[in-house]
Formats: sequence, structure tokens, C-alpha cells
Amino acid sequence: MRKRLLAAAALWAASAVLAAGCGGGGSAHPSATASGARCPAALARAREAVRLAERTGAAWNGPATGPVAVPGKSLVYVAQTMTNPGVAGVAEGVREAAAAIGWQVRVIDGEGSPAGLQAALGQAVTLRPSGIVIGGFDPRLTAQQTAQARAEGITLIGWHAVGSPGPSTEPRLFTNITTRVEEVAGISADWVVARSGGAAGVVVFTDDSVPFARGKAELIGRRLAACPGVDVLATENIPIPDAGQRTPQEVSSLLSRFGDRWTDSVAINDLYFADAAPALRAAGRPGGGPPFNIGAGDGDPSAFQRINSRGFQAATVPEPLSQQGWQAVDEFNRAFAGQPASGYVAPVHVVTAENSGGATSWDPKGYREAYRRIWHGG
Repeated sequence: MRKRLLAAAALWAASAVLAAGCGGGGSAHPSATASGARCPAALARAREAVRLAERTGAAWNGPATGPVAVPGKSLVYVAQTMTNPGVAGVAEGVREAAAAIGWQVRVIDGEGSPAGLQAALGQAVTLRPSGIVIGGFDPRLTAQQTAQARAEGITLIGWHAVGSPGPSTEPRLFTNITTRVEEVAGISADWVVARSGGAAGVVVFTDDSVPFARGKAELIGRRLAACPGVDVLATENIPIPDAGQRTPQEVSSLLSRFGDRWTDSVAINDLYFADAAPALRAAGRPGGGPPFNIGAGDGDPSAFQRINSRGFQAATVPEPLSQQGWQAVDEFNRAFAGQPASGYVAPVHVVTAENSGGATSWDPKGYREAYRRIWHGG
């Protein structure tokens, strides 16, 4: 995973240099306009990328053909923890899709610890299902259990199990379902550049203990560097398990250090903004910003609620959780039919109060009907 992220980071660095279209240093000013921006080429590109990503109602661009339903199959979804809204959202999608295709499904909660995940996956293997979903955790934590599953001929599919979408040889997965981290990082940084007119003071929140999260933060920083008018004021390393306790304190410190220079934030997960809100509110900051906060990942219901109410989060780059649950079932069906993985990767989407429609999740149109047509030969 680390090698893939470093390679992606190098590509982003090269594209950032080409996209910047301007040089120079100095301090950013949040009132900059398009004509006065110090990176007009990068700003124009960012605005176009965000415009496309904010569209709603686009036609389904995923699989339209595939094998009809293989009958009599059973699945187990092993969840990293069902308290994680992203993991739980995909589990619900798997349940819904399994009912549509005519399969049995069971969800087992790993409760967020290595021991819990090992026990949950071990239990899943003893049930001898046709397939197991690795729901939001690194299969290397459960190497013994995944080896047992493969020995039993059980098909393994990951959701956010490794850093890249598609089949994986190490660890061995028929496919892994996720958006592309390069695209998620890129569009979140583009949103800041576009919103600010190419002049912003940004804080990035990440968890360096997780290589995937650290790599995503590096990609965000490199993309922001495409515009010299954007100044990354700080990168805050706060482990996700400690976010509830540490984020309010760090936010208070950041406000003291940077004051009005802090105009925008990007976090590798929306949850940081739930924990930042009390400190921002106590400091008298308006819920609609600044700082204008965007989450580069997940898009859980609480993030949508903060966005819709302008409660210290302005945007998110959500995963289409239910669609990805349906995709997992479709990928299993392809595996059971002896066909390769579909190769589908959901495009990035940006949600704001202006385009959310009051929803509490990103649920693109058309995929349910498309998958039903595939499975039932219609």
C-alpha cells in the first residue's frame, strides 16, 4: 500500500507543477479573486473539476452486463466496527443486495480491535459461506483467518481493505471496492482552491499511524501546492481513536496561532469536524465558516447533517456506501460464475448544502435497477 501511495504522490507532484501555471511566494489573502489569483491555471482547473464533481442526477456509469444470479449462495460481512457509519452503510447495502439476488447474508462485528476482528473472521470461516466481505480493515491483521478462508475455497472481497480498487494479490482478494485515494485527495484540495479563489490558509487533519491516511494527507498537501497562493499552515497528526479528546484542544491552539489566517481545513475523515465544532463554537466562529471545512472521505450521515445545517463543515467527498454494498454482491456473483471482477470504481462526488437536497448520504441513481437487470437476465 505504501508503495502505491508514494507512486501516486509522485504523479500528483508532477501534475501539480504542470498545473500551477504560476510561481512566487508570500502570504495568502482569502479575498483573492479569479483575476487576481496567483495560480490562474490551477484555479481554472480546480473550478472545472469541482463543477463536475458537484453534479447530481448523472446516469449510472457502472456495469450494464454480467452473469445472471448464481443461486444458493451465502455471504458473511465482517465489519471492522459497526459503530463506523461507513462500514455500517456498506453492510446495509450488502444486506439489501443479497435480498435482491436471493442469497443469505450475515453480519459479524469485529468491534474495532485486532482480537475482535480475528475472532469475527474466524467465526465467519466456520460458517463456511460462499464469500466473505472484509469490511473496512486490513486483512493482514487477520492473516491466519484469511489463509483458512482461502484453504476452504471461500471467496474474499474487500471494502476499503487495501489502498487501491480492484483485484489484490497481496493480500489476496478477488477485488477491493473503494474510490481512488488520488481522486479523493485531489478533489478535496481542488475544492479549497476553487472556494478560496486561489488564496487560502489551510490546516490538514490526518492520522499518521495509518499509512493509508498518511498517504492521503501527503496527496492533499501536494495538490494544494499547485497554487502558491494556498498556504498549508499546519498538518495536525491526531490518531482517530484519540480524536474526540485531542481535536478540541488542537483546534483551540490553531485558532490562537493562526487567527484569521486559518480559512480552510481538509481532513482525511469527516469525524474530525464533529470534534472540532465545540472549540470553533466556543471561539465565536460562525458555523458556516471560516474555517471552511471539507472531509476527504466517508461522508457519513453526521457529516451530511453538519453540512446541511452549516454546522462547522462545508463539504465532504462521500463514498456511495449503499452502491458499494450492491457492487460487492455483484462482484461475488462474477467470481462464482467464473468471470473477472467488473473493474468499476465510483467517481468522486462533492457534497455541499447547495447540492445535497437535504439527504444524509450519497446514493447515486440507477445502480439498483442496473444490477437487478444483470442478475435476473432482464
